[in-house]
Amino acid sequence: MKLNTQNLLHLLRIFMLVFACFVFNFAKAQKQAWIRVNQLGYTPAGIKVAVFGGKVKGNYTEFELIEVKTTKRVFSNTIGKDYGSYGPFVQSFRFDFSTFRDTGSYYLRVGEVKSPVFKIGKDVYKGAADFALRYMRQQRTLFNPYLQDSCHTHDGFVLHANKVGIADSTRIDAGGGWHDASDYLQYSTTSANATYHLLAAYRDFPKVFGDQKQANGLDGKNGRADVLDEAKWGLDWLIKMHPAPNLMFNQIADDRDHTNMRMPGEDPFYGRGFERPVYFIDGEPQQRGKFMNNTTGTSSTAAKFSSAFHLGSSLFQNDDRRYAKILAKKAKTAYSFALIKPGVTQTVSVKSPYIYAEDNWVDDMELAGAMFYGATNKKKFLKGSMAYARQEKITRWMASDTAAHYQWYPFINLGHFELGKQLKGNDREEIVSYYKSGIDAVLARAQTNAFYRGVPFIWCSNNLTVSFAIQCLWYKELTEDERYDELAQSNIDWLFGTNPWGTSMVYGLPSWGDTPVNPHSAFTHLENFPIDGGLVDGPIMTSTYRNLIGIKLLNEDPYAAFQSNLVVYHDDYGDYSTNEPTMDGTASLIYLLASQEQKALEEPPVKK
Repeated sequence: MKLNTQNLLHLLRIFMLVFACFVFNFAKAQKQAWIRVNQLGYTPAGIKVAVFGGKVKGNYTEFELIEVKTTKRVFSNTIGKDYGSYGPFVQSFRFDFSTFRDTGSYYLRVGEVKSPVFKIGKDVYKGAADFALRYMRQQRTLFNPYLQDSCHTHDGFVLHANKVGIADSTRIDAGGGWHDASDYLQYSTTSANATYHLLAAYRDFPKVFGDQKQANGLDGKNGRADVLDEAKWGLDWLIKMHPAPNLMFNQIADDRDHTNMRMPGEDPFYGRGFERPVYFIDGEPQQRGKFMNNTTGTSSTAAKFSSAFHLGSSLFQNDDRRYAKILAKKAKTAYSFALIKPGVTQTVSVKSPYIYAEDNWVDDMELAGAMFYGATNKKKFLKGSMAYARQEKITRWMASDTAAHYQWYPFINLGHFELGKQLKGNDREEIVSYYKSGIDAVLARAQTNAFYRGVPFIWCSNNLTVSFAIQCLWYKELTEDERYDELAQSNIDWLFGTNPWGTSMVYGLPSWGDTPVNPHSAFTHLENFPIDGGLVDGPIMTSTYRNLIGIKLLNEDPYAAFQSNLVVYHDDYGDYSTNEPTMDGTASLIYLLASQEQKALEEPPVKK
């Protein structure tokens, strides 16, 4: 063919059309399919799995691992099982590249679809636990080191204390502790659980944590790990909330706090100047406004106090012996208070029906008994703890796909682990089998989808995810059984980006990744202050989300393409159900992150 001008133009049009089709199909592939990875990265010897999700079905045969520096393929593997539909996707795969152990920066590719860049290295979790501690310090009441100012200095006046001879409205010193979430209520049950997790993190992984802060949270070393300083902040407040053997308080303030979103300060809307109400535990249902809670006893909160006091006493024995003795005494009186009326203590609400609807308490008594047995070696505590363990073998959300808000709390049976470490023979095997049964119940659901997701999408699903990962780690520690390693890692990966939305659920972690930027927090919404390290509530069932009160998205949803009839997650200030950070969830996360940093440090060197 003679290449005249007309023919050249014709060939150019054909080339342009082919190129346009290529670009369109490339863009379409990128728009219709995604590879989700743990944005923090992967350790060389650890399990390394990414998840592919597509909105249209494609014919894929293999995936590739590409080194960023050289752009060369360094690993490939065949595409495995198509897990089918999940959430927004109609096709999904698990890409396992665990056998590749070289360190560096990489991305995954299948066809024209690329993952975000990620690292493989022993340091991917380095400093993560200390980073999350920033959020705990930011939640402090009285002196707040982030704001370098004080708040809620007038707490508080008592309610529901007349049964023990204290008149309502009596002034007490209850200042201190942490705000619970993005509101400024303070709950004893969540604070005691958070304190325990911080103490346990230091006990189990002391080398992970640094000393960069003073006891008041300001810059400067004080010869004590920052995590232990933070735990002591919690312990000091718990002492105030249990001022005498016959006195224990359950919460400061109530949902009248939700009158407006504001920075922490002095709240004038409780009828006593700047004083806030402090609710007493008496084991009876309590009503404020039109809402009655379902309190049945004194055990759940008091037992959590006892366990935190006991663990604190053991850890401060060499550091501050006088303080350790105070904690040991409080552990005993709190345990006695838990026995006044066996049952659960729920929180109080005035204006809305949302409370911490805790329904279990025998797990708290099991843990308290196990701590006493460890401290005293008295068989009566072992016998009692085992009896409580047999009443709740599995934390009940694990065998269900739904639950009320904080219905089964804590979200992990801490007592099974403490007992398991101390037992031998048949008793030990029995306790370990309880952990295994709970894990198996979640695994049965997880094996049906590419994300290995078996944790239900109830309110604060991220808290459950953290707790479940810890349970898998503890089961392995007690048994050396590695069969659940992939399941545990999939829950960790979920928190940092291996989820339908491709986002981390921890504010600012990693700094280079897709993380929350518009959480339900006054710090960010009013002042643009970062809430570094805060774990947000997490995805929730779409059916539940649609029935919640007072939710209204304020911005265009950047994750709209990944919402589904199954589950939603919004990085939007207006959605308190999925994007509000919690103090107790973050404290549990600190334990989990510390475990991963320690595990990476202990990995054997990579053989090349």
